[in-house]
Amino acid sequence: MHHPHNSTARRTTGITRTTRLTRPVGLAVLALGLTFTAIPMTAQAGVPTPPAVHHLEAAATGLDDPAKKDIAMRLVSSAENSSLDWEAQYGYIEDIGDGRGYTAGIIGFCSGTGDMLDLVELYTERKPGNVLAKYLPALREVDGSDSHDGLDPGFTGDWAEAASDPAFEQAQNDERDRVYFDPAVSRGKADGLGTLGQFAYYDAIVMHGGGTDGTSFGSIRQRAVAQARPPSQGGDEVAYLDAFLDARVWAMEQEEAHSDTSRVDTAQRVFLRNGNLDLDPPLDWHVYGDAFHIG
Repeated sequence: MHHPHNSTARRTTGITRTTRLTRPVGLAVLALGLTFTAIPMTAQAGVPTPPAVHHLEAAATGLDDPAKKDIAMRLVSSAENSSLDWEAQYGYIEDIGDGRGYTAGIIGFCSGTGDMLDLVELYTERKPGNVLAKYLPALREVDGSDSHDGLDPGFTGDWAEAASDPAFEQAQNDERDRVYFDPAVSRGKADGLGTLGQFAYYDAIVMHGGGTDGTSFGSIRQRAVAQARPPSQGGDEVAYLDAFLDARVWAMEQEEAHSDTSRVDTAQRVFLRNGNLDLDPPLDWHVYGDAFHIG
């Protein structure tokens, strides 16, 4: 499932459970507020609409469009699992030696960073007595470490068994959206970004987490804003995304496991250079030397 050449380049998050549970919840409201306040002011006949408002209108249906969301999942899977078949990854699990314990599932939930614990808690809340429920005490103990105490030897096999349960698949989908996808799209829309920009945010949160440390998504965004204004502040979208991707590459280079920056250099940057701000297929890109295509 997973090519050895990029096993150490998979996502590592650095998210703590506390950080994720207190992620900003007002971003969707902010995005909506920007959209609804901007459009009426420019809806009069013959009044030119400022470029920033065009971006906000376009972002009203962005990465959360079902077809674009599927593209986003396939793009991330190309980097995380060397495959476009993201729906085959529910049962994926291994320790990739990055200090986060087990990495598993469609978005790389980690036993050491709390998001795997939250996932199994959600699954157990919905389906008490599931095959993973007995590992909850161990998951609470190993949170914040790379330890397998209380998980081995049965956890990986039971994870694979759980992956055949539609309820577990849905729990993975819901936690992916709550922790990673929805915050990225909301923040992207609030910044006036189109589909590609929203994806750049999503991929960054997947790898770096939404915490407050120096290489988290929030810090990457702050680094970008210091170099270029986002469209919501009247800036040029391409120039801002260039600055954001520069900041993302810098963050990746701070950790050996992320030293291969091709998921930015030969993927997102290619789409940006092509002016494909809506992330429309066909899409051609490379990650870790592998070529991928979405027609």
